[in-house]
Amino acid sequence: MAFVATLLPSAAQAPVQAQSVTSTSTNLINRASYTYTDGIAGGVRITGITGQVVNVVSQFTDPIGRITGCAGETLPDYNGFTVGLYEPNLADPTGTEIGTPVALTTTSLPAANGIPAGVAPNGQNSNPFSLTSSSGGLYGFLLDPARGQLDQGRVYILVINPPVGSIYNQRRFRLTIGTRNGNLISYTVSAIDGKPITGNDSITSVSGTIQLRSDNRGILSALLGVNTSVCQDQEIQILKTGDRAAAEPGDTAIYRLVVRNLSSAPVTNLVVTDTLPLGFSFADNSARAELAGQPVTVTADRTGSTVTFKILGTLPAATAANASLALNIAYAATLSPDAVRGTGQNSAIVQAQRTDNLRSVRDGPAIYRLRVQPGILSDCGTIIGRVFVDKNFDGEQQPGEPGVPNAVIFMDDGNRIVTDANGLYSVQNVIAGSRTAVLDLSSLPGYTLAPNLYFIERNSQSRLVRLEPGGLVRMNFAVTPTFKEVSGR
Repeated sequence: MAFVATLLPSAAQAPVQAQSVTSTSTNLINRASYTYTDGIAGGVRITGITGQVVNVVSQFTDPIGRITGCAGETLPDYNGFTVGLYEPNLADPTGTEIGTPVALTTTSLPAANGIPAGVAPNGQNSNPFSLTSSSGGLYGFLLDPARGQLDQGRVYILVINPPVGSIYNQRRFRLTIGTRNGNLISYTVSAIDGKPITGNDSITSVSGTIQLRSDNRGILSALLGVNTSVCQDQEIQILKTGDRAAAEPGDTAIYRLVVRNLSSAPVTNLVVTDTLPLGFSFADNSARAELAGQPVTVTADRTGSTVTFKILGTLPAATAANASLALNIAYAATLSPDAVRGTGQNSAIVQAQRTDNLRSVRDGPAIYRLRVQPGILSDCGTIIGRVFVDKNFDGEQQPGEPGVPNAVIFMDDGNRIVTDANGLYSVQNVIAGSRTAVLDLSSLPGYTLAPNLYFIERNSQSRLVRLEPGGLVRMNFAVTPTFKEVSGR
């Protein structure tokens, strides 16, 4: 029996993503056609094709890093952006400061003059690498294992620098080389600023794998690139102003809050929290808001000295056409006499949510200080006193002589004062001069004015004092029970 087989190869490819290394899985399908003559059956010729044998061969392609916007979008212009790989500054205990740039092996694209072959777009393996408008935000660095650049435990700091005057902020990432398994080398990258590494998730630290590669001369290297995003240095801004620099107790101050969206996407769920100083009271129903000359619905909730403003709707993104677009919130606050004892300084913060990547943005505190002048209160004084049971009729409270609660005292200006549980009372901001007060005995059933054995003028329901500007005086009233104990027989 004669047997002849012919191999019929075919291939079908499907891309596979393996962490940071892009691999291509190639299915090699082998079939054999056969022909033989069966001598036993009288020389019958038999032909056919065997079943398919599939072998999967994976081929890795080099990973390229890409810089995108805050929501993962391609930036309109990459001119002026640079990407650098640096040694960490060993003198910095935080491990966030950079040292010298990593000395990378020079390459060439295309390979020439005995220089190892490079990889686009950084064909010369420049460090730092300058991006261009046509780069699409792509970059990559070739690390040389012969120089120990892929040794386990090596740490680098990847720095993305935006152009001077750009709205974007610098970002830094810590890269740590991990273990090696054959030609695969693991690594970990973490965002030093604690923000998400890319613009379409919330991950701040990821692990990946890079593969050793060789050029046509067998020189080994590994291409390292990390997908990262850059966001605006300040995505939202709040400013706070007032309608005056100074005020007095009794005045009403008008405050204005200006909120600008500096990000590349609209924001929603906008909330402003304003904390008022001591003696300032938010005027109910005084909050108003407008955007581009149109009224905006705003709600104000007050809890103690904190006022929370919530804006319904969306604040558009800043563009060259509407660079001055701002949300304006105005409200009123009234000053009480307690404002004299406070700082007059209040602060506001704003927080919102981007509509593209759903991240929270915030700014503040925006601080405004109003100088509080005492005004007429600077000439006022304070009266303190006590209503008590005078057992020895000397007009002074002694140990064992209790205070009388709920006693009513009328001032000469009509103010009505009630004593506390200990018989004490006080009146602040009393106009200086000669002031009188009268004890209302009808508020003390069972008591009458106690006779004073030493001072005739204190045998009266009224008291006269001389109050100096900013001074303090005391008015005491001594009483005694009207009933007498009945002695037993």
